[in-house]
Amino acid sequence: MERIEAFEKMLVDLQEQAEAENQKMAELKAAGKEKTATYRQYFGNRLFYKKMLDLYRKYGLI
Repeated sequence: MERIEAFEKMLVDLQEQAEAENQKMAELKAAGKEKTATYRQYFGNRLFYKKMLDLYRKYGLI
């Protein structure tokens, strides 16, 4: 049971982090800072989060 709880916690954390970084990206974009290293790092993270969430979907976990 502990393992399932850990996967559930990981999913929630991943979703929360993805949402928080999307908001930060929107703020940076609104300020015209799409070329900054910070924005690009968030963009890379977004691709990672998308892949992880796609894997959760693939295996029917969300």
